[in-house]
Amino acid sequence: MRRRWRVVVEEALDRPTPRNSASKRFESGRAPVTVTVREPGDPEVTDGPPPFRDPALSVAERVADLLGRLTLDERLAMLHQFAPAVPRLGLPAFRTGQEALHGVAWMGKATVFPQAVGLGATWDDELVRAVGEATGREVRAKRASDERVGLNVWSPTVNLLRHPLWGRNEEGYAEDSALTAALATAYTRGLRGDHPDYWRTAPVLKHWLAHNHEERRDTASTSVRPRVLHEYELPAFRGPVAAGAVAGVMPAYNLVNGRPNHLSPLLADELRTWTDLPLVVCSDASAPSNIAGSQGYLPDHERGLAAALRAGVDSFTDHGEDAAPTVARLTEALRRGLITEADVDRAVGRLLGMRFRLGEFDPELDPHVADAAFDTPEHRELALRAAEKAVVLLKNDGLLPLAPGTRVAVVGPLADEVKLDWYSGSLLRRSSPLDGLRAHPAAAGVEFADGADVVRLRTAHGHVRVPEDGEAASGPTEAAALDPALLRGRTDLPPLTGDAAPADATELRLVDWGHGVLTLCAPGGGYLSVADDGLVRASAAQPGGWVVQETFALEPHGGGHLLRHLGTGNHVCVAAGRLKVAAEGEAGDVFFVETVERGEDAVAAAAARADVVLVVAGNDPHINGRETEDRRTLALPPQQDRLWRAAHAANPRTALVLVSSYPYAVPDADATLPALLWTAHGGQSAGEALSRVVFGDVSPAGRLPQTWYADDAELPGILDYDLIAARATYLYYDGTPLYPFGHGLSYTTFDHADLAVTATEETLTAEVTVTNTGAVAADEVVQLYAAALEPSVPRPHQWLIAHRRVTLAPGESRRLTFAVPARSALGFWDVAHGRWAVEPGAYAVRVGASSRDIRQAATVKVAGEPVGPRQVRRAGLAAVDYDESEGVQIVDRDPVAGDAVATPDDGTEALLRFRACDFGPAGAEGAGTGRVRLLASREEPGEGRVELRVPALDLRLSLAVPSTGDRYAYAAVTAELPAPLRGAHDVELELHGPLRLDRVEFD
Repeated sequence: MRRRWRVVVEEALDRPTPRNSASKRFESGRAPVTVTVREPGDPEVTDGPPPFRDPALSVAERVADLLGRLTLDERLAMLHQFAPAVPRLGLPAFRTGQEALHGVAWMGKATVFPQAVGLGATWDDELVRAVGEATGREVRAKRASDERVGLNVWSPTVNLLRHPLWGRNEEGYAEDSALTAALATAYTRGLRGDHPDYWRTAPVLKHWLAHNHEERRDTASTSVRPRVLHEYELPAFRGPVAAGAVAGVMPAYNLVNGRPNHLSPLLADELRTWTDLPLVVCSDASAPSNIAGSQGYLPDHERGLAAALRAGVDSFTDHGEDAAPTVARLTEALRRGLITEADVDRAVGRLLGMRFRLGEFDPELDPHVADAAFDTPEHRELALRAAEKAVVLLKNDGLLPLAPGTRVAVVGPLADEVKLDWYSGSLLRRSSPLDGLRAHPAAAGVEFADGADVVRLRTAHGHVRVPEDGEAASGPTEAAALDPALLRGRTDLPPLTGDAAPADATELRLVDWGHGVLTLCAPGGGYLSVADDGLVRASAAQPGGWVVQETFALEPHGGGHLLRHLGTGNHVCVAAGRLKVAAEGEAGDVFFVETVERGEDAVAAAAARADVVLVVAGNDPHINGRETEDRRTLALPPQQDRLWRAAHAANPRTALVLVSSYPYAVPDADATLPALLWTAHGGQSAGEALSRVVFGDVSPAGRLPQTWYADDAELPGILDYDLIAARATYLYYDGTPLYPFGHGLSYTTFDHADLAVTATEETLTAEVTVTNTGAVAADEVVQLYAAALEPSVPRPHQWLIAHRRVTLAPGESRRLTFAVPARSALGFWDVAHGRWAVEPGAYAVRVGASSRDIRQAATVKVAGEPVGPRQVRRAGLAAVDYDESEGVQIVDRDPVAGDAVATPDDGTEALLRFRACDFGPAGAEGAGTGRVRLLASREEPGEGRVELRVPALDLRLSLAVPSTGDRYAYAAVTAELPAPLRGAHDVELELHGPLRLDRVEFD
């Protein structure tokens, strides 16, 4: 029998709820809405479809109605990534999460665009928006034929590329928050679409917050001081969220200031204040279990998931497609009173709101169904254009562009490769540098050598041989999987044998990717790999997978080498004539490497036969720097370093083309070679794009999205997020970079003239004329920077406030206008008063071709807001609001909210400095400040100590901190000052621990 319903929407939350009715409250992001669901039998009930099916109602009203119809069990089940169907209401199953970082990923073939860091190098908002739109359309198209494809897209990554050794550098756009925010806004707008009501896809930003390392990524805590948080980390997220094109965020695995990101109070205190949309927070995979698991932050999983839900996590990605453990934990948390039904409804309401916006309940009105498109000519052209725009010309002494009729040698391990990364789709088409050059009409001939060492392997049993029909160049990268980590290696091919006669030995191509990590490739292109049965086969098209099964290491032993398979960690042996990975406790065989040809010899021979040599070097995105693994050095792998040197020795007209997910330190190549280029892995059209750039069809105009340092010694520790103290990124780096942020050369020249700057309280406006003074059409990236000329606190050397990429014909001029909000462009986080502030005074506004190549500058004065000294008698000193520190780590004040500071884990001392602390009127007439009170904790037995110093007055006071038995139990320690303090003075606090300090108060 059909049920009949009547829904009353109550905008006034204090209106009485009728008796005998069920009431649900949903917060839409604006005013909460209460919906009363009357049971059948009510005399006012009417026939018709339920209100949640009525597109004339608001999303908030429809969500509230639907919530009222769901049972508690059904609502709890919706909190898992894989929400089940509710057949009685006609609700289909739904999953959060579809990877689409630079094209649709993990779901088989799709258009593959350049890596995100390559899109960052374009500095082209319009292009990136077009890539987002094409990706969103392909998501829709693939969804139409495969319901596993989700519309909740977990992209883009807006983590800042603060440290170039981060293993996931390829996923971010830039080291600068303004550039990252602009490109992320563009990409998400493309993914979302322009319709006011229905979204093409629902983008989720990754990874909240301060996530720029893989070292102990789920257990390490990063110390993020307030200035770094507000000036650097948060703006990258705030821009796209405030633009209204973002459906939510994904918290990161790491802890920030001692608290797991999945429990971050900033989700409520910051993120959800930037927009009226009810943002969805989706956990990262397995992260909910980490809270009580690897992180040990809370004592059991029920408390862990309950705390995450209360903090604002809405969708729990855990245990793959098995929702049962998550639902059981949340159900028990509800029974124990750790969460309430209101907590559940709030999260489910946000998730349902996203589904309504995606058009799930109104398919006949959803405009994006007809908008879906896959592998169109427009998408192919866009992939080529994006790859062209991502190429950065690092150096050029006149070698490029190449003249028609040039004979080219293209050499190196990436010369005939189109490498994919963990978040790539599978290729629909492929253009490697070799392919692109061979197809280019201006190339008179193309020589090729990959630079690999050709070797044969021998053991006491005989030589290694790939059997006939024992090699395949296609593999699991072609498959579609919701989780590609679950894909397994092939077992349908015969394994390698280890007892062949010398004449039957297979010649393998050995590439050393650095740190002794090797790949071995059979003549037909199949990489040696190990499947679940432990046998070695030439079965992989490329290295890949969550655990890479195609990498090996040679370890000297017994006059030869043991061959270790890095995926399992075990040595390789010969058993029954077949190569296999030795079992635990089983010895590996000694292998002898017979070199048939050195890679550098083949490269030198090819170079000698050509007019110009392009050495294509770089990384494989699955090796020595990837998710779960940071890089260990900026240096090019030694084997690749030898290749460019061999090519140059044979032919001085040699250019180094770096194709990589991150910067390299190549000072010798820069000093020696006439030309260097860099591009990220450029997707399906990378080779054609490169050929068009080197032959001058396109003038390169990519710009570096992060600083290229000359040496590892220039880098801070990868867990040091205090870029102010570490003097890191272009903002603070005091040295001379190999190539600066924003750097990139062209085949033409540009003039920047007539800079004019005005400022009001609301807007900073700059105008500049840019002219192409050369002979070829080209793009210029105009970069606008600001700098505080007389700051009261350390500010960056300069910081990017706007940019624009423009195309200019020879001789063409264009007057560009930039208008940016003055407060965000000029302000900083005033830790003394806990606010965003614009100091009065003079600011430089500069136009540059890079951060170190300034072409025009002007000065503007603003009234601003005087910062003034710290009013310590009224507000005290929050320990985390220091101006400078030494040896401090920032920790959680308690498990829910707040920060404190602590001594290092080794118990050594730490130092805090607070500038200009006002203790009251100076002079004898003022009463001054005579007492200090601090709140501190010490979990360990015994005493800690805090020494308060006022250096200008030579005042010292030592305060003993007793053991409180709990890191979160703070004791008040009070002492009289030796003499009353008056006037404004700097204060130092030296902490002798272990201890935690919350705050210091004065009266």
